[in-house]
Amino acid sequence: MADDLGASGLRLERVGPVAWCVIDRPEARNALTPAMYFGIKQAVRLVNRDPDLAALIITGTGDVFAPGGDLGGRSEPGDAPTPDIGRDILPFLDIRDSRAPVVAAVNGICQAGGLLIAMLADIAIASDRATFRAPELLRGIPDATYAAVLPAHVGIAVARDLLLSGRRFDAAEAQRLGAISRVVPHDQLKDAAMAAVREILQTPPMARMHVKRMLNERYGLIDYQTMFWALEESPEPREGMRAFMEKRPPNWIPEGLSPDEPRN
Repeated sequence: MADDLGASGLRLERVGPVAWCVIDRPEARNALTPAMYFGIKQAVRLVNRDPDLAALIITGTGDVFAPGGDLGGRSEPGDAPTPDIGRDILPFLDIRDSRAPVVAAVNGICQAGGLLIAMLADIAIASDRATFRAPELLRGIPDATYAAVLPAHVGIAVARDLLLSGRRFDAAEAQRLGAISRVVPHDQLKDAAMAAVREILQTPPMARMHVKRMLNERYGLIDYQTMFWALEESPEPREGMRAFMEKRPPNWIPEGLSPDEPRN
């Protein structure tokens, strides 16, 4: 099927010339499998090549937008085979560079890869119930996309704070810092996302493409080589993921400085 994104946790819905990519894996709190990451990338590509579609809105279900990758390594029946886990499955640069407008409608918990999706969309609109977090370092992952993207949005000092602490922050703080641009009451999120699409589509596509290209030059180098070397060779990501799954502090935390409760 043309609109099959190859992942059972995603669905594509057409509303006139607008496609909605809905993250819908409630049994795993919308955790993204490799097939789902790749499926979001396919949704961006589909909208860019389909003459009947003009824009893409990415959203979640329930009280979760996207919490990032499934650290349990699980997949679902019906997931299509994907390239080896690496930069080729990641949707972030496709979202950033999309000719067709991409709007993120952040309905709830938004962290890790979910927050990157929101920041790299053309406009990110959050429910006033949404919460945010960049927890990669807590899992031992030196995330290259965050290192390039987050300082461009919030500045170096705040990027250090958010990345090195892995702390949660609410929608009002996310907007104040510049991680997202708009916050609306929860029950107005869908209408606000459609309104943002209408606003963007008032601009001509070629001029919009050039403005986006110039804006995207503000991001720094995305050092995927270091990131994926660490994922393959360093013991820290394996220990971080194992500790998360076992609900215990990882072994790099000094004795007496573990949090009072597990970070999950």
